[in-house]
Amino acid sequence: MNQESSTKVTEKPPFDRSSSQDSLDELSMEDYWTELENIKKSSENRQDQDIVVVKEPDEGELEEEWLKEAGLSNLFGESTDDPQESMVFLSTLTRTQAAAVQKRVETVSQTLRKKNKQHHIPDVRDIFAQQTASKEKAPDGTEFRSVGTNENKHQEKDDQASSRLIVGDKELILPMPEEMPASVTDINLEVSFAEQAVSQKDSAKDKTWKTKDSNASLPSFRLPKDKTGTTKMGDLAPQDMKKVCRLALVELTALYDVLGVELKQQKAVKIKTRDSGLFGVPLPVLLEQDQRKVPGTRIPLIFQKLISRIEEGGLETEGLLRIPGAATRIKNLCQELEAKFYEGTFNWENVKQHDAASLLKLFVRELPQPLLGAEHLRAFQAVQNLPTKKQQLQALNLLVVLLPDANRDTLKALLEFLQRVIDNKEKNKMTVMNVAMVMAPNLFMCHALGLKSSEQREFVMAAGTANTMHLLIKYQKLLWTIPKFIINQVRKQNAESHKKDKKAMKKLLKKMAYDREKYEKQDKSTNDADVPQGVIRVQAPHLSKVSMAIQLTEELRASDVLARFLSQESGIAQTLKKGEVFLYEIGGNIGERCLDEDTYMQDLYQLNPNAEWVIKSKPS
Repeated sequence: MNQESSTKVTEKPPFDRSSSQDSLDELSMEDYWTELENIKKSSENRQDQDIVVVKEPDEGELEEEWLKEAGLSNLFGESTDDPQESMVFLSTLTRTQAAAVQKRVETVSQTLRKKNKQHHIPDVRDIFAQQTASKEKAPDGTEFRSVGTNENKHQEKDDQASSRLIVGDKELILPMPEEMPASVTDINLEVSFAEQAVSQKDSAKDKTWKTKDSNASLPSFRLPKDKTGTTKMGDLAPQDMKKVCRLALVELTALYDVLGVELKQQKAVKIKTRDSGLFGVPLPVLLEQDQRKVPGTRIPLIFQKLISRIEEGGLETEGLLRIPGAATRIKNLCQELEAKFYEGTFNWENVKQHDAASLLKLFVRELPQPLLGAEHLRAFQAVQNLPTKKQQLQALNLLVVLLPDANRDTLKALLEFLQRVIDNKEKNKMTVMNVAMVMAPNLFMCHALGLKSSEQREFVMAAGTANTMHLLIKYQKLLWTIPKFIINQVRKQNAESHKKDKKAMKKLLKKMAYDREKYEKQDKSTNDADVPQGVIRVQAPHLSKVSMAIQLTEELRASDVLARFLSQESGIAQTLKKGEVFLYEIGGNIGERCLDEDTYMQDLYQLNPNAEWVIKSKPS
């Protein structure tokens, strides 16, 4: 096996080592090519697998799909989207986001004219005219700041954590073989990533955009504490999350536009998918099956069981994930699992640890739609082309936001498991780079195995996807955070919609001959709820103390509010409820938001004074 894989590596395209890269010899693609060879052999043994054909779209078709996904289809023709909602959405965009929308609308417009389709397309330049001022305002009313000093401080350093290969006329960037102590760089979530990129490009006009100092360590990023609370995936109500996804798509596109990186979505056409079973079944279908067995489950049961089986064998096993199970045994185990898993009669004692690892990778590979999403798989692959590690991280953050819930939850479980494997690298010899090399083909390459490509292109893809996989694993704790600037844009959209709704209601009440003054008094009393200034009323319908007036102070945090309510519970109930109930911000300029324990209540109250505050458990 090792001899074959060594031959495989030497057959790959010749490359020149950058003169500044003394550590390049330590980097080996052997794990990647060996895994790719194993995948090809496995696919030969499973001729019955379902496939997805990636269709090259017609001119303008991608832009139409993009505008539909962003909720802006009414900009190029008849649509069921609410035009008023679209106008509110457009009014909250930054300059770079507006430019991204304008570019797509103009492309669709030109395409429709060529096809002689007489659609009236509004000139979006009129919509964004107010944003041409020299200083832009953020959705919370504050002026956009240029990127902070602490962030720029390491601007050149965060490009360094890589080794470079020259393959043909292309420069490849590979992750460093081992992580070294690194300086810490703050990630600014308050200002649009694309706006930050513009600011950095402007400030770097007389400097080298990329540096080649091989001594720099892999950058270490952190999220600065936000007094109004950090928002994670799953913290928002579905209606607000839908707005977040639309904004994330526009922001991602704007970031790639600013940095000159082509971003093309793929259009996946399903030929055939199974509607039952375990392998090759769409995630939503699989979860629907599983939820009949275990209500509320968010990660496929077979996926959970395979990880559990691997961990039962101990994560210190050398070559874990790299060493495959025997192909014929894996095929037989698949068939047996399909027949017996849901009946509960499958004998897991027959599954060796390396078999379970091979089955886990097979499960990921055979999903009809890639775990990273068919539409945005190319965007994940293109992350490698962004100039700095920080910008790559920002792009990955937005791409994770765009994933469907089932994909995002399953990816999170996978990355957490991979980190546990890496935590045992001293014994299992699986560093973050080894794991990235082994897993990258399973997440990125499986849907391209049937496509003919040059060896050079294959090598470029290998290096890039391994690098992206490396970033997903290393920075996973940061990637499930929703950027604050996007939350602020959602707040502004909600506030604008409420204003319009309120005006419509007042108009209706006036027509119905109601006393307008009486309505306004009622409206005011509803908002104030007879609570004195500087005090909030917190509701907890499922706890012993169902309501409490809380005095706001500069130091009062969400965890303090929860502690006051839980102190009223009996000993056992207090233990059970802790970690199961959370403080929510509901209404005002947000639909519903679960607060992290370090949220400073006075700061949040100032941002959303019309909110209600409720303690409850998270929906399953």
